[in-house]
Amino acid sequence: MTTLKSRLQDDLTAAIKERDELRSATLRMTLAAITKEEVAGASARELSDDEVQKVITREAKKRREAAEAFASGGRAEQAERERAEGEVLADYLPKQLTDEELDTLVAEAVEEARAAGAEGPKAMGAVMKLVNPKVAGRAEGGRVAAAVKKRLAG
Repeated sequence: MTTLKSRLQDDLTAAIKERDELRSATLRMTLAAITKEEVAGASARELSDDEVQKVITREAKKRREAAEAFASGGRAEQAERERAEGEVLADYLPKQLTDEELDTLVAEAVEEARAAGAEGPKAMGAVMKLVNPKVAGRAEGGRVAAAVKKRLAG
């Protein structure tokens, strides 16, 4: 079993013993998503830590989007619950990059792409290929793309 998955299961056990309903429900849903991912496809397999982290990232994104939808629909209590679940999942994800750190990484990638001959807005794909491995789960894709577009435009 991967270390991240076993950490999730250990934390779930602790949350159940402490009768922490929010944390235990969130961890149960996340472990269910991980199990679903493991049995998807032709044969069952065990996910690596990186793959488990991607599942957790996806689950956290779902919570963010649901919180926004509930908030815009006037259901503040449900939106707050989704935000709280997102905070629980954030404990298992790498620290997110600040805007300044992201801008620095994007600037470096743009310079690399220009050195390789990519220029202007058409260089978007080349820059994204360079910056995505450096960002690796520490910033959402949309946020990275917006930073790249901004840098290429200006």
